[in-house]
Amino acid sequence: MISPVQRGSMTNSLVEPLSEKMLRGDVMIAACPSREILSHLTSRWGVLILIALLPGTLRFSEIRRRIGGVSERMLAQTLQLLEKDGMINRYDYNIVPLRVEYTLTPLGKEAAAKVRDLADWIENNLAALTLAHDSPDAVA
Repeated sequence: MISPVQRGSMTNSLVEPLSEKMLRGDVMIAACPSREILSHLTSRWGVLILIALLPGTLRFSEIRRRIGGVSERMLAQTLQLLEKDGMINRYDYNIVPLRVEYTLTPLGKEAAAKVRDLADWIENNLAALTLAHDSPDAVA
């Protein structure tokens, strides 16, 4: 038989307070800050910026050239979000003409490697993914 003290400790371990889960991060909780970071990292431009910076430091214009189709505005906004999230460092050299460089932080390198793996998987399976997407049996 379980004593009331044991029962209470079992309940506490099974039903963890929301604030403790959020400190660890749980993307399944609507209010968890990890969701916002996840959306930045997995946005179209966020993924591509992380991958572009994997080889090393780049200037704004170099990132833009590597990522086809990104506007200056979207690139600037996404770089700001990734900097705020601790994924990239921005180095602003106080010279004329203006020189700004971006590099991945250690956290950014780890995240970039993971999204690069996903991008590699998509590229390696593109034929099957395209076939599934174009199949009449595919869910619309």
